[in-house]
Amino acid sequence: MAKRATRQRPKSSSRSDLKERVVDAAIELAETVGWSAVRLRAVAEQLGIPLAELQTHYRDLDGVADAWFVHAWQTMLAPPPDDFAQWPAADRLHFVLMRWFDALAKHREVTHQMLSEKTYLSHPHHWVPMIFNLSRTIQWVREAALLDAGGRRRQVEEVGLTAVFLATLAVWRRDDSDNQDRTRDFLRRRLARADRTLAALFRRRGLADPGE
Repeated sequence: MAKRATRQRPKSSSRSDLKERVVDAAIELAETVGWSAVRLRAVAEQLGIPLAELQTHYRDLDGVADAWFVHAWQTMLAPPPDDFAQWPAADRLHFVLMRWFDALAKHREVTHQMLSEKTYLSHPHHWVPMIFNLSRTIQWVREAALLDAGGRRRQVEEVGLTAVFLATLAVWRRDDSDNQDRTRDFLRRRLARADRTLAALFRRRGLADPGE
């Protein structure tokens, strides 16, 4: 009895490769026409795939933008230097956060446009996911920077890191200096200030740091 031919599923690596190609193609197109003018049908045509196949990977253009930011997360979470645990906390945070900014720097203007689209008044469905993604980014920053405090100190750290991140993002958006030196210097100053503030706050309140 002849064996029934079985359909071979595409390898996960090839699916992953196509997802990355979609992101790359969309960003390259955005460099020419702007993010808001990118159409997924144009991306599919450029890649030579049916639009329906692209839709199986991304629900919409905002999903492509989310994948671009996941790329920054993954870069941020790559293994650090061997002696990383011995660095001061502010230095660890600077290293981790600059990995995030460096990962997106090649397409800074397009990244800015992506963020602007997410905050556009006619896109309220993007607002809540963006807030959660910001929170997740801060949580991953704390994980990557080896910050282990709990309780009240953790809450204060999260609020402070969010403020530092957003302030640095505003500088980074307009940073045309070599090697993003303006962003690096700004971030270093803000982290040093936050470190002093945090130390003074918990010394004054007499709160123990469970992470130390």
